[in-house]
Amino acid sequence: MTTTKPHRINPNKLLLSKWTSNSPQQKEKHFIVTKLHRDENEVVIACILEAVINKNQYQLPWQDLTSVENWQQGWK
Repeated sequence: MTTTKPHRINPNKLLLSKWTSNSPQQKEKHFIVTKLHRDENEVVIACILEAVINKNQYQLPWQDLTSVENWQQGWK
């Protein structure tokens, strides 16, 4: 049985990183992190992903990007 390890991510280095969705919706496959949301202790809690094709923006917890089933680092 093969297990896939989650991406190891430093949330403080996510800004402007590139991601590819493994299950594109509405032709939105490639994304860039355009903003980080932090709590009162300056800990990253969420990020804004912007679709390259149409500039739609989505907020999600940064931990969602660790899922190798849903995301690949870089543009593939």
